[in-house]
Amino acid sequence: MVHNTSDADLSKTGLKGIGAVVGFLVCVEIASGFLQGFYTPLFTDIARELRIRDADVNWFEAAQLTVSALVVPILARLGDVIGHRKVLLLSTVVTAVATWAVAFAPTFWTFLIAWAFAGFYVVWLPLEVAIIHRRTEGDPKRTRLAAALLVFGLEASVIAAAVFAGAFAQTWSMTALLSIPAVVVTLAIPAIWFGVPELPVLRRASLDLGGFALITIALSLMMSGLILVRLHGPLSVWPLMLLVAAVAAFVVFGRYELGHHEPLVDLRVLGAGRQWPIQLTAFLLGVSVLGAQIPLSTFARTDPDVTGYGLGATAASVSTIIGLYVITLAIGALALPWLARLLSPNGALVLGATLVGVGYLMFLPLHDGLAQLMINMAVAGLGSGLLAAALPAAAAAEAPDTHTGFVTGMTNMTKTVGGAVASSVFAIALATTGSIDADAAANHASLGGYLTVWAICGATALLAAVILALRGPRTQGSGS
Repeated sequence: MVHNTSDADLSKTGLKGIGAVVGFLVCVEIASGFLQGFYTPLFTDIARELRIRDADVNWFEAAQLTVSALVVPILARLGDVIGHRKVLLLSTVVTAVATWAVAFAPTFWTFLIAWAFAGFYVVWLPLEVAIIHRRTEGDPKRTRLAAALLVFGLEASVIAAAVFAGAFAQTWSMTALLSIPAVVVTLAIPAIWFGVPELPVLRRASLDLGGFALITIALSLMMSGLILVRLHGPLSVWPLMLLVAAVAAFVVFGRYELGHHEPLVDLRVLGAGRQWPIQLTAFLLGVSVLGAQIPLSTFARTDPDVTGYGLGATAASVSTIIGLYVITLAIGALALPWLARLLSPNGALVLGATLVGVGYLMFLPLHDGLAQLMINMAVAGLGSGLLAAALPAAAAAEAPDTHTGFVTGMTNMTKTVGGAVASSVFAIALATTGSIDADAAANHASLGGYLTVWAICGATALLAAVILALRGPRTQGSGS
């Protein structure tokens, strides 16, 4: 069933009040910023509270990324089927419940489970871009501007959250501290309920539950294999068997989706000539943006008097480092509309990926002091902020109107999968023995492990820059 929305109807429900809608969506991104910035300075303290070692903190990231990868495809497609606002509201409620559970979790495993379900927040920005894309009638310039404002609100909130966490880390109890993000996420629910009206869906469609079951199996096999790689090493039989089974499951999933009339993951849309480079770039971006967060935090907290490297930073110092880094993310996001005009939209994407790659490769020779760390992070941050704002808007501009939520959501899914794979690889690089090993609780990761992390981040980002450069600018239309 197709809903034909006239221009008059759209002006009443879509374009009218777009500034107010963006404002309420910025409130949601403020909550997202608290989730992404508040915990980072506290990871070492959380590890001490739960009596685990630094390398095991990577399990939090891996668990959350796994759940995110599983839920984003169905939530993104569900947005196109029943309405983006409804799914945005649902995912916010789930995230709020999970963050309250994080605050009161008494053990490592309860914390891990609650933390994993907080990963529902990853679908927020894609759904918001889809909402704005509809309300601006697919205008790529206004969509890019709104996306830049959303990412700026996100990054400004990350700064505030990190500074707040660092300031009170030594004086508040852990439960009281971790309740702050829960409160902020809970307040996002009325912002969506009262501030973001729903537009009618363009076309009613069935939800591909068979495809969801198959991709869940495939992703679960892949994630399980990566977890066993952490525990038993990359050459062990069981991890390799699970990863081979995951590849086979993805093949079955792909064949099923290509034969389905309403696929959950429309491979033809994703494989379009100007769409797949965007999705692949999102995957490669996830390696550094998601996979390297905890290694950067633990490196900064490592005492150089004990290991010979690190900054020996406190939680408050890490919050300051994060704040300065996130400022560059916000600058990169705000620069998107200007750079898209100056270089072309695709040129802005190429520049963003290049900056990320150069920034992380600079860590290889420059990692001995705070000033060097900050310069490297500033370069990478400018590129990361630019890409964070540009990728969902670029994906929406290259997709059919009936699949905007799907393609914007897939940029986050592919980024999440990239981060999950990288997180597992990085955990192996940083672990001096196995991952969960009480006898090795006092061990630190090696400097070589950190150098490996940074080299992988830099190389994958530069690969994305090459792919985007080969994609080239559009020759017709406004494009992405």
